[in-house]
Amino acid sequence: MIETLTVTFEDVQRAAEAVGAALPPTPAWSYPALNATAGCDVIVKHENTQPTGAFKVRGGLALVSAMPAGQLARGLVTASTGNHAQSIAYAARRVGTVATVVVPETAPACKVEAVRMLGATVVTFGPTMKEAAEHARELAEAGGLIYVDPGNTPAIIAGHATVYLELLTRFPDLQAIYVPIGSGTGAAGACVVRDRLAPDCRIIGVQSSAAPAAYDSWTSGRLEAAPCHTRHSGLATGSGFALPQSILGPGLHDFLLVDDDEIADAASILAHQAHTLAEGAGAASLAGLLRDPDHPERCAVICTGGNASPEEVVALGARSA
Repeated sequence: MIETLTVTFEDVQRAAEAVGAALPPTPAWSYPALNATAGCDVIVKHENTQPTGAFKVRGGLALVSAMPAGQLARGLVTASTGNHAQSIAYAARRVGTVATVVVPETAPACKVEAVRMLGATVVTFGPTMKEAAEHARELAEAGGLIYVDPGNTPAIIAGHATVYLELLTRFPDLQAIYVPIGSGTGAAGACVVRDRLAPDCRIIGVQSSAAPAAYDSWTSGRLEAAPCHTRHSGLATGSGFALPQSILGPGLHDFLLVDDDEIADAASILAHQAHTLAEGAGAASLAGLLRDPDHPERCAVICTGGNASPEEVVALGARSA
């Protein structure tokens, strides 16, 4: 049962070896203009510089490194709105296996095309991730493929946690880290690393109020479903995930909801003050920091991705930072 699965710091260390064999550490630094706007010293962790444009590539690489050859040979199938899809496609190509990705009808066209360019087969199915995930499981059963659950796979969480292994190794004095939450895999990984390297550092989750399933699950202590109307695809999850929530429950210091316009404003601030192109999910952590009246003097925000849609790029010019 999924409730028995765990992610340990030793899992993260093994994932770091796999990720480090393929990718260099991502940059992390601060910007005077951004510090002035936030009213504190802010380190930006630039996962937007990854080859797939998002931190989730780490999860795919960790996953395939931990899978037996016989499983890899069967091929992988998963469901995603885009960044997890690119991660699985990238990792599958690296190890010479096939990947099929089911995307909902609302998935951004630019992300879907990027998945195809990485060699994966893309299947469009259903209006939301719920229907896409169900169809992916059906394809796995019918075709003998390995289904990769985007939220409840320990190796993926361990891979995502390597973001925070890099960050807290370099900046062990951080007082808080603001982490965007969709499924919660990144924030769960942050909690695992924090517990070992920097126990006093607060992990603060940030989610769109237009897709609050993870927030509702964390608040109630049980898995919840919620309407998913956010325009920021990287945050578009309609239900809580058991494994991340089992870590987030005791691990998060706080969980903030921000609206989609606040996220878009934060993306504009990153563009103008930190020379950084962020998609909505990648800007959510800064939106949370700017919303938080109790922010500490020294913290970090994670720019989890830079795969902005054409509409998001146009919007940056229409907003003043």
